[in-house]
Amino acid sequence: MYAFNYVYIHVGTPPSPSFSSSRYYNHHFFSWTSFQKPLNLCVCLCFTNLSHKFGDLFTICRQYKMELKDHNQGRLRDQISKVVTVVIILVLCHFSFYLGGLFCSMKYEFVTKEIAKSIESSEMTLSSSVQVEFVSFPQCSAKLQDYTPCTDPKRWKKYGKQRLTFMERHCPPAFDRKECLVPPPDGYKEPIRWPKSKNECWYRNVPYEWINKQKSNQHWLRKEGEKFYFPGGGTMFPDGVGAYVNLMQNLIPGMKDGTIRTAIDTGCGVASWGGDLLDRGILTVSLAPRDNHEAQVQFALERGIPAILGILSTHRLPFPSSSFDMAHCSRCLIPWTEFGGVYLIEVHRILRPGGFWVLSGPPINYEKQWRGWDTTIEEQKTNYEKLQELLTSMCFKLYNKKDDIAVWQKSSNQSCYKQLDTPNNYPPICDDSIEPDSGWYTPLRPCVNVPDQKYKKSSLQLITKWPKRLHVTPKRVASDGAFKQDDNKWKIRVNYYKKLLPVIGTDKIRNVMDMNTVYGGLAAALVEDPLWVMNVVSSYAPNTLPVVFDRGLIGTFHDWCEAFSTYPRTYDLLHVDGLFTTESHRCDMKYVLLEMDRILRPKGYAIIRESSNFVEAIATIAKGMKWDCFKEATEYNIETEKVLICRKKLWYSQQSA
Repeated sequence: MYAFNYVYIHVGTPPSPSFSSSRYYNHHFFSWTSFQKPLNLCVCLCFTNLSHKFGDLFTICRQYKMELKDHNQGRLRDQISKVVTVVIILVLCHFSFYLGGLFCSMKYEFVTKEIAKSIESSEMTLSSSVQVEFVSFPQCSAKLQDYTPCTDPKRWKKYGKQRLTFMERHCPPAFDRKECLVPPPDGYKEPIRWPKSKNECWYRNVPYEWINKQKSNQHWLRKEGEKFYFPGGGTMFPDGVGAYVNLMQNLIPGMKDGTIRTAIDTGCGVASWGGDLLDRGILTVSLAPRDNHEAQVQFALERGIPAILGILSTHRLPFPSSSFDMAHCSRCLIPWTEFGGVYLIEVHRILRPGGFWVLSGPPINYEKQWRGWDTTIEEQKTNYEKLQELLTSMCFKLYNKKDDIAVWQKSSNQSCYKQLDTPNNYPPICDDSIEPDSGWYTPLRPCVNVPDQKYKKSSLQLITKWPKRLHVTPKRVASDGAFKQDDNKWKIRVNYYKKLLPVIGTDKIRNVMDMNTVYGGLAAALVEDPLWVMNVVSSYAPNTLPVVFDRGLIGTFHDWCEAFSTYPRTYDLLHVDGLFTTESHRCDMKYVLLEMDRILRPKGYAIIRESSNFVEAIATIAKGMKWDCFKEATEYNIETEKVLICRKKLWYSQQSA
């Protein structure tokens, strides 16, 4: 709904007193007010609906013409001409307001964010810079070398065991937060560089002897001298992960032609599946819970493979709806049909329409494999039938099946979902109060989210194939112009960053995190380099994470007032763009920087792009964390913004573990 303000136009002598002083037509109000000669005509026009017509306005003009029939004809022509001019002006004004309304209603408004940042910067220049006292942070106990604050095994006993809820995120209260630097293990070395790291890593960097002993028969990894080696084995990979993925590609041709770009591996082991897919152009998020013994996610990240701590329990995974092109479970031991099938419902939510769910292990191929599963053929047959029934009830269709692998496809056909929207159907369709994209501490719900028809072109069958997909404006972006502006901006910024930090683009940088991205612009600009980027969207920011996934990139929701779901020493480069400016009212800058120190590898880098008012305070805290920093101007030399380049030192604990 839009309205015009008052418009005053001089049109000469007024009409006769017989002309009505005011008229109402449907949604329009048009008034004429008479004064003494010569007079100004005051026109007040209010539009309450953009779809109105101007017919009534022209009716008024015709009546006006008739009522002026006794006046001088020359003066009449002059006045009619001016009224026509008024009409043209009003039409143009209406059109400009209409375009303005469209612009202002964009769902993902990049310009709004930039304006807000500019206003903040302008306001802050009027005040003094943020000041903090220098504090030399002590080192944490050597026992905390693998400390994960929000998934800390030492606190598990405080939480319930049902559905493994104790393994979910449970962050410590403010009074229990650590204000110390997490030390590396004794004998820690700079990580082996990519691509060699995909197959080997230093034992001392991830000193978990237990997994080597317990999984030796499955060929997950083996220890030789000072290194762990990863031969690509696994419970379901008797011939190696390469042969396993080859079979999968034969079952799903879209894995070969760029149709499938993003995947999630639930219960990932040491991420051999995700590592193999990297060579095939598929970017996988490997997901596993924190464990006292196995450290699956830590092994994955040490190898240079994308991974994050997480578990399917009582809350949704930290991703928006319709994110991944494919989901995979290789004997991940997730009870898919229990608890009302909510874990499978969650897979349905995060899968793109037309996306694939791949399952290997029980109960697939139970006819041949049941003897090795310590079960009966009848039990496994029942389990398979229950699984198939549940999948059908939420619009999955069996796509292909061979040997130990079965593939289901999520339907993008609305007619299937309409059939589910009936009384007594289970699982039911989610009502409008259930936000499909909500993924931060959101409870799992036993209902199915119907794919939004507004974004049907984001389905796997219709979305642009990789790599063209990266730079095509996603359908979940309202503004094509804002998206392209952001894309171009990051190309310029990355070129500048590479001048400031020449190691970007070399094998020194593999695991990268963009801590507060908008559209994944940094990751897109770095796509040709031998690295991957975890794109983080704040749970308090506009939800642009679907756009990141639509581009063929990966990311997660997060609140930087809390610790990130990863192990210490897992990223080579952290990038920050205005995070402290936007979140300083909620998050203590000191704790955010200590968390950055925890997850950054020794000798790793941080690029911190911030308001000039925050830079000195950040540099002071960074110095207390044993970081070396230098300050640079931005690529356009903006006075209110600076770039801080920091490097974390390698130091060792003076305590014994």
